[in-house]
Amino acid sequence: MSETPLVYLILGASGSGRREIVVDLIEGGMPEGSRALSLLAEGETPDPADAKLAAVSTVATWRWTEGKEIDAEVAAGADKIFFFAHGRQNPVDQIEAFKLWREESQPGELARILTVVNCQLAELHPPLLAWYDACVHFSDVLLLNRREGVANKWISDFQARYKDQFFPCVVELVRGGKVRNPVLILEPLPLRVSHAFENEADWVAIDGSDAEGGDESEDEVELEQAEDPYFARFDSGRRLKEIPRIDKFI
Repeated sequence: MSETPLVYLILGASGSGRREIVVDLIEGGMPEGSRALSLLAEGETPDPADAKLAAVSTVATWRWTEGKEIDAEVAAGADKIFFFAHGRQNPVDQIEAFKLWREESQPGELARILTVVNCQLAELHPPLLAWYDACVHFSDVLLLNRREGVANKWISDFQARYKDQFFPCVVELVRGGKVRNPVLILEPLPLRVSHAFENEADWVAIDGSDAEGGDESEDEVELEQAEDPYFARFDSGRRLKEIPRIDKFI
């Protein structure tokens, strides 16, 4: 069992079947003797899989502080932590706050970010493609769920949307709430486009020179991490890349 817990951020709209899938990942992807902790958002919609999740994982709640930061207590002993974003709130706001929470609380090593897609919802509401684009930008794994009654062409077009843009994330069809290989889904190998969670070794020199070369001494080169395009804001505070409000569609 790993000494440092592995943390998984679970994105997706409420009603996408995220908790059922995480139950499958815990049951089929964690070795015997491992302990899982699931952190659900305060006020999140109840789910039919709640009882199953509680049977295979310790379940706790995270909440927003008045300053819009994440407040979550991580009980000792868990080696896998599944942090569920609120399925009716802006995922970018939550990812940005999650990044800060991880840096300050150090609950464990970020293993992967997973997005569960409600294909029925996305097919019915085309504007939500921009919402899912934001989630996929940060994701290592994209799990297509709730496909009953969805046109095969829509599924193919949705997959091609990211394949054609050379997104490195794993894309898999979920069947009956289960993935083909839970161990591979939980493998802590980053496959995301975003560099928001990279460490300082991946920072760039703001003067345009190579951080590993150039004529200036190490002390004279100031480094900064390139800002993720989804985190960027105008001076007014509005984000440069805005996405639809998911709560208008569910």
